[in-house]
Amino acid sequence: MAHALQKPSESPVLKTHPRMTFRSGQFLYEIVSDGTQSVYRVTDGKETLDEPILYAFGNAHVAQTYVFRHGGKLLEGRVSYYASIDGLDWTVGDALDPPPDLEEAAGRDIDSDEARNCFSCHGTAALANGRLQLDPLIPGVSCEACHGPGQKHAMAKLLETGADSMIFNPKTLDAETLSQEFCGACHRGVDSVAVMPDLGGVSNVRFQPYRLFNSRGHDAKDPRLTCTACHDPHLNLGQQDAGNDSHCKICHDPGTAAQTRHTKQDKSAGAKRREASSLSTKCPVAGDKCMSCHMPKVEVPGSHFQFTDHRIRIVRPGEPYPY
Repeated sequence: MAHALQKPSESPVLKTHPRMTFRSGQFLYEIVSDGTQSVYRVTDGKETLDEPILYAFGNAHVAQTYVFRHGGKLLEGRVSYYASIDGLDWTVGDALDPPPDLEEAAGRDIDSDEARNCFSCHGTAALANGRLQLDPLIPGVSCEACHGPGQKHAMAKLLETGADSMIFNPKTLDAETLSQEFCGACHRGVDSVAVMPDLGGVSNVRFQPYRLFNSRGHDAKDPRLTCTACHDPHLNLGQQDAGNDSHCKICHDPGTAAQTRHTKQDKSAGAKRREASSLSTKCPVAGDKCMSCHMPKVEVPGSHFQFTDHRIRIVRPGEPYPY
């Protein structure tokens, strides 16, 4: 998460790719880097628009998207870098066929609300009194992004006062607040998806707290079903065992409590009902690799990547993706 937002000079992609190109119809896109500056450029053969890249969003494990300023507005580049193809393609959701003009072809205007969300989730200290402030922005998700200002905490530790309360610890939150509100503030909880209809469809597989909430038998108040039950936010995904069967077997292994109360969302009534289910029964299909059946990989069109669907369920061949 520390590399969720980078200055162009810090981006390994831009450092190792001095020139990347992408063509669509009459428009040629180029991202050119010379070691000191990276420029986002698009031309229709007659006119050219180019601007220095201000920020690179994403650590390029999946993709990296570029933001620049043009005409006083922040624009998200219409093309992004994708690791699986080691090159440029349309930014997810931004394909225009054909773009109406050069400026529209270059980038999408991210209005003030969207810009605040983008920078506050990918960076630290991006907002001051609710306003976007890029000068004090710390690129990437630092300790203070989750734990709050650390000056008093650092001083307490330095003076050995034992005042651990001088820092916020998300572990103190109840299970529902932790996953749906705290993690969900950036990764999209059920409430944020509900008020943003444009986040619907298969693209919402990227919003893990929302998908988890709608899992079969999910109980939002059960600490065994929080984001941090499987994920350590202090480690990169490649360093942790988030997909280890041991997480599933806390509930589903024989010898655990025979009866566990689970919550199931009744969408038509907008309420939750309780149902008892025995979770000590062995899976009739397999005894390991639980995620391969119950958390399938789903590719978002144009993303060149398969995301793990956190809507835990029995997946049957040929059934449609559950929104």
